[in-house]
Parts: sequence; C-alpha cells; structure tokens
Amino acid sequence: MTGSDTPPLDVKGSCLCGAVTFRCTRKLSGIQLCHCSRCRKASGSAFVAALVTSAAGFAWLTGEKRVVSYEVPMEIKPPGYIRVFCNQCGGPLPIRHPGTDFYIIPAGCFDDDPGVRPARHIFTAAMAPWYQITDGLPQYERHVPDVERLEAEFLES
Repeated sequence: MTGSDTPPLDVKGSCLCGAVTFRCTRKLSGIQLCHCSRCRKASGSAFVAALVTSAAGFAWLTGEKRVVSYEVPMEIKPPGYIRVFCNQCGGPLPIRHPGTDFYIIPAGCFDDDPGVRPARHIFTAAMAPWYQITDGLPQYERHVPDVERLEAEFLES
C-alpha cells in the first residue's frame, strides 16, 4: 500500500512497569544507534537505540505525572544530556528537548513493532572498546552531517 491507501500509524509504547504509556501516530525515523559515552552510561549498554517522531504525532496515554527527567550538565554546547524516565520503575521514556518539535524515543520502549529498523551508528569515535560494529550500517564519528537539515526534512514529510 502506498499514498492514500497507507493505513494510519498507531504504535504504542510504555515504561518497564507499564504505568506510563504513549502513542505515536505520525511518521517514525529510522533507528539511530548512539555510541556516545553518555548514552552508554544511561543505558548500561554499548549504545542507545532511538528514533524520532513529530511532537504533533505523539501523545502520553497514561501516567504522564510519573514522567521525570534529569539533565546532565552540558559538555560542549546546549542542550545538556537529558534522560527521561518513569519515577516508579526508572524505565526510559521519550524525550522532547525544549524548543523542538519532535520526540526522541528509545526504541526499546515500543510495545508494538514501530515498522522501522536501524539506519546508522553515531558517535562511533566514543564507542565502547569491547564492542564491534558488524552490521554494515553507515557510521559517523560524531553526529550525522547536517543533522539540523535532516531533522527539518523529516518533520516536513
């Protein structure tokens, strides 16, 4: 199916305990695998798998009062690193940086198949020395070149 025959997106997700739930009804980006040191520490793993959706297509369904955030001080330039999580179970949750029109969603939060797959590795210069990338996806030592342009194109579509 393509064009007007494409069914509307309706993908749901939640925290670890299920107290906080959300829904995405707009286009989802490909999944980025971020290897920066802060994502590694926040996840306790080799990388964070996350994707982006328009704020207009995102809604909290339950437990929004349980959503809390912690902002790590800036390293290089604003914004600082923000981690959003459930105050009951500590499970990660979607993040909306102030002044943006999109949410960054940890891919593991989805209860449904989001229909997108990993697209790239970013911040590979900071990659864990015990991890090796073997999947053939594009790799970027820092962020994707022209990330602001890519985000703008994504939000227009």
